[in-house]
Amino acid sequence: MSVRPLPFRLLAALTCRTALLLAFGLALLLAAQPARAQRLPGDEAMIRGFEAVVFGAEITGPLSDSSYLKKFAAPVRVRVENPAKIDRKPAVATFVRQLARQVKGLDIAMAGRGEPANFVVHVVDRDDYQRTGRAVYHRPFGRTPGNCIVRSSYGRAGITRSDAIIVSDEGDLLFRRCLIEEVLQGLGPLNDNTDAPQSVFNDTSKLTSFTPYDRLLVNMLYDSRLRPGMSLADAEPLLPAVLRDNRRRLGL
Repeated sequence: MSVRPLPFRLLAALTCRTALLLAFGLALLLAAQPARAQRLPGDEAMIRGFEAVVFGAEITGPLSDSSYLKKFAAPVRVRVENPAKIDRKPAVATFVRQLARQVKGLDIAMAGRGEPANFVVHVVDRDDYQRTGRAVYHRPFGRTPGNCIVRSSYGRAGITRSDAIIVSDEGDLLFRRCLIEEVLQGLGPLNDNTDAPQSVFNDTSKLTSFTPYDRLLVNMLYDSRLRPGMSLADAEPLLPAVLRDNRRRLGL
């Protein structure tokens, strides 16, 4: 059987189309690999970012202390209070399991039946946000800002309890963003950092995932060499090695 060769114009058109399809496929592949697409900052910038969120505090006041490192020393057990119309408990549980897998040194799980919780996630509709905020902060006439917030009770021995309040009924993207930011902040990095575009700790970012930057930062915080109550002066000499070892272990 003889095969007639394709006309040159048709062959060129097919070649061009194939190239476009390959380029489009490559773009999709890169978009599906955020860990590699995101270039993390160098060591010095990463350490500055760590110090900013760990030794600072977004909400300052008499119950806020930015002079020492804060994290849970005891196992973290999470309970969800979900009076909102949409049941978000499965989404919270999924993120808690992700943290348990991806953060070495962090003992976190959903609280079992009858087990006391030291991290409560309050999932509420907008109409219930202010009432819940007043109850969590014990301020009967206070006003809770934003779409989500976390309150952590802590001392030099570590965080003893965190309460995150998250609006549920204003879209899945907002809920997902708030869930990640407030749960992560409730574990210890209580400050924002506008110099970190790769992080949910930056309120100007639109990120809705547990980014490589934040994964590295939280792994650094829960490294056993960094203890609750440490001052910045005590922690600072350890940070280069803590960063290097966790960056290598995570492949970042």
